[in-house]
Amino acid sequence: MTENRNAEVAYLPPAVPPTNHGHTTAAWTAMIGIMLGVAVGAVGMLPDVPDAVVWVGVVIVAASLVLGLVLRNMGLGQPKDGVTPRRSSAGH
Repeated sequence: MTENRNAEVAYLPPAVPPTNHGHTTAAWTAMIGIMLGVAVGAVGMLPDVPDAVVWVGVVIVAASLVLGLVLRNMGLGQPKDGVTPRRSSAGH
C-alpha cells in the first residue's frame, strides 16, 4: 500500500457525557403538575364555572414548579456538569 504523507490528522473533541433528557423524578413531577394545573384552569374558563377555578389552576402550576425545583435540589433531577451525584449510605 502507498502511504499518504499529506494526510491530515483528525482530532476529535471529548465525548459528551450521557444525559437522561429530563427523565427524572423532578421533571416528571413538575410536568404532571403543570398539565394538571392547565387542565383545571381550562375547566375554569367554561361558562357557569366560578373564576376561582382558574386561580386554583394557576396555584397548581406554580406549586408544581416549586416542587420540581425542590426535588431537583434534593438530587432527584438531571445531574449538573462536573458534579458527581451523592450516593446513599443506607447500604453501608
